[in-house]
Amino acid sequence: MFAENPSAQVEATFRRIQTERMAGLPLLNPVLEVAAVGFARHGNDWRGVLVTPWCIDLLLVPARADWTVPGPHERVFRQYASGNFAFLPNHEDGLGDYLICALIHDMNRFPDQESACMTAQACLIALDLAPVQPAADPAAPGSSSRRKFLSLGS
Repeated sequence: MFAENPSAQVEATFRRIQTERMAGLPLLNPVLEVAAVGFARHGNDWRGVLVTPWCIDLLLVPARADWTVPGPHERVFRQYASGNFAFLPNHEDGLGDYLICALIHDMNRFPDQESACMTAQACLIALDLAPVQPAADPAAPGSSSRRKFLSLGS
């Protein structure tokens, strides 16, 4: 449980993972570094985006002691304005329990750290935006306006 923003612990933990478990893997983008982006309190969670040389993930870290930890491989869903997101539980020394939702795996598309972090910020913004509903086209098949128009001639 973290009473304060866990960004420093998230970064330290994933830098250690990079050094100990990911070093030398070809999927790493060598121009990228570990960064905890936009972590803020959201209900019972600290929510933010993790940028690493191998992925960009949405992370939830407990903000309360009574945070429920699901069983191994048990998906947990969180509803945001943009939709329902599936998270998997994980645990790392130095960070403890957290939930993770994969967002981007191909990190070679990012030319630099700034573009990866800007993408992470955009992901956070998009999370809280409701999908835009297209305006109804009165001429579209099945449109109630079109049905009304066509029924007038009968």
